[in-house]
Amino acid sequence: MQPSPLTGLHRQVWIALLAALIAVGALIQIPISPVPITLQIFFIVLAGYILGPVGGAVAMLLYILAGIIGLPIFAGGKAGFAVLFGPTGGYLLGFVGTAYIAGIGKHSKNNVMPLVWGLLGLAFVYGIGFLRLKFVLDISFAKAAAIGIIPFIWSDLIKIAAAATAFRFLRLQGLLPE
Repeated sequence: MQPSPLTGLHRQVWIALLAALIAVGALIQIPISPVPITLQIFFIVLAGYILGPVGGAVAMLLYILAGIIGLPIFAGGKAGFAVLFGPTGGYLLGFVGTAYIAGIGKHSKNNVMPLVWGLLGLAFVYGIGFLRLKFVLDISFAKAAAIGIIPFIWSDLIKIAAAATAFRFLRLQGLLPE
């Protein structure tokens, strides 16, 4: 079957939509430390699942670019290039890898592998974000883990399970881009 001439446009719309949803997820937050609890992980992992590795990473990069140019879409309504150099900058950059890694699960035939790839993506962002947090705030590894990883584990596991469920539903309904 020959692809539709609108396939490329359809994919671009999905990338823009998921970048916008990542922004919305950043604005829904519970401020508990220098790193707030947000819904970003849900939308970032979902972007990877829906768009695949490259498309998910592009959606995340589009979100970061929008924040860098001044749209107040980073957690807490922050914006600008300086956010990337702050305590949460590692998480923002790590999210690109998270979307990419989660996207590897897009073509899995079973329901477990997307969860596995989502968990690997989560481990990636935790590693990058926690290291940046440790060095920017000049704190111990234990303290960085205590404020940058441990408070988020359970909520992020729930978000990944929810993203995998949403992906499965969209796939079963035939609503995903090619």
